[in-house]
Amino acid sequence: MYKITKNTRPVPEKRLYVDMDGVLVDFNSGVNRLNNMTRAAYADAPKNAPGVFALMDPIPGAIEAINRLDKMFDVFILSTAPWNNPSAWSDKLNWVKQHLGERFKKRLILSHHKDLLRGDFLIDDWDKHGTSDFQGKWIQFGSQEFPDWDAVEEYLKDKD
Repeated sequence: MYKITKNTRPVPEKRLYVDMDGVLVDFNSGVNRLNNMTRAAYADAPKNAPGVFALMDPIPGAIEAINRLDKMFDVFILSTAPWNNPSAWSDKLNWVKQHLGERFKKRLILSHHKDLLRGDFLIDDWDKHGTSDFQGKWIQFGSQEFPDWDAVEEYLKDKD
């Protein structure tokens, strides 16, 4: 089902939020690209290393899955950025623009309170930052039920 908007494209009625780190983005790929000195300096908290979020690769199948799901759902990227890494906020936006294109640059939401957003589905790998209290269905990426993007898409294919 679609609702009519002023946009040129119809907007699906069901809203889907997708986390970045560990769901769309391979966090370890960015950490592995840090130089040795930076990696050592931030060994206890690599998420705080300046620029680390700009270095990450997409999770296999994530980009293709998001583009397919975007035809069925009103898709937003919902992520948390560490407070102690100011570059993370802009790095996440730049990652979205580079890998998902212009359409998603204004569909990025950075929040430490994911439970405050209203929607039907949230794909996230962790139960932190309000994920477990999200009002819709939490799809735990990487779990036994949803180990990869194929399993997520299979589950969501009849939910639009």
